[in-house]
Amino acid sequence: MCKKRQPGTLSEVRRIVARLFALLPILLGLSFISFTLIAIIPGDPVIALLGLEAGPEAIAVLRAKYALDEPFLVRFGAWLWAVVQGDLGRSIQTGRPVRAMVIAALGPTMLLASAAMIVSLLIAIPAGVIAATRRNTPADFAASIGALCGMSLPTFWLGILLILGFSIWMPLLPSSGYAPVTGDPALALAHLVLPALTLGVGLAAATMRMTRSAMLEVLRADYIRTARAKGLTRRAVVWKHALRNALIPVVTLVGIQFGQLLGGVVVTETVFSWPGIGKLTVDAIFARDFPVVQGAILVTATLFVVINLVTDLLYAALDPRLRGAA
Repeated sequence: MCKKRQPGTLSEVRRIVARLFALLPILLGLSFISFTLIAIIPGDPVIALLGLEAGPEAIAVLRAKYALDEPFLVRFGAWLWAVVQGDLGRSIQTGRPVRAMVIAALGPTMLLASAAMIVSLLIAIPAGVIAATRRNTPADFAASIGALCGMSLPTFWLGILLILGFSIWMPLLPSSGYAPVTGDPALALAHLVLPALTLGVGLAAATMRMTRSAMLEVLRADYIRTARAKGLTRRAVVWKHALRNALIPVVTLVGIQFGQLLGGVVVTETVFSWPGIGKLTVDAIFARDFPVVQGAILVTATLFVVINLVTDLLYAALDPRLRGAA
């Protein structure tokens, strides 16, 4: 006997497909804007590569090789057509495929972003719940002051303090560098701890404040009073019923934060010499390596909008009332 197709599931699939198609104009507009901004940056990538002593013939040959002598719209059209075919071009400085360079840098960035989000959530969710359930108590004041300090600390300053404390004064962890997880996991974890803490503390501050505000609002709801009247334990009411509904605005914030982390945390990656997408982009900008900059921007922008889509889908998982919403 054939099973009928679930209408809710079909409408959800259609909504996801429609959202994916809606992302295309966003990515196209972002690509054009970034391509324009890169084109007007002062400096010639050919001169940066060959040096000031290069002759005009060598300069002309290299400019023709990378189509830098073509009009702006022609160059953008050629680049866009290559992107559609999966080709992000080649680096002017190294000659390597940009796609390979971006993928190689994306791995360390995703590792750092994931570790920072884990640190943030392990700190923020319990602290926010405790602050909300114990409002106007010393625990609430301590959590609020800690969140204020975390939001106020500059990332580079906190990173330097951690290096001084745990790499110089107490040489327990490496001060910089990166080790792949596929090699020595213990060494990779040792290199990951300090940059993940540097990012996680700042992220936890904002997430904790959002969790506290959302929990305070949910705890005043009628269904929470009903759950208490039924005799449910305080732990069940708070962690099972209240927290799930309070997580909806928190998911929004976490999705935005994770998208920003995947875009490359330039300061942290620079302080700890972390070979991520942010450091790759900054190095390419200084070297006037425009294909690398454009490819990195396109990939990170795509990841950001996809993460926003995934965040919207998580809403429906947390609150069934939102399923089928536009």
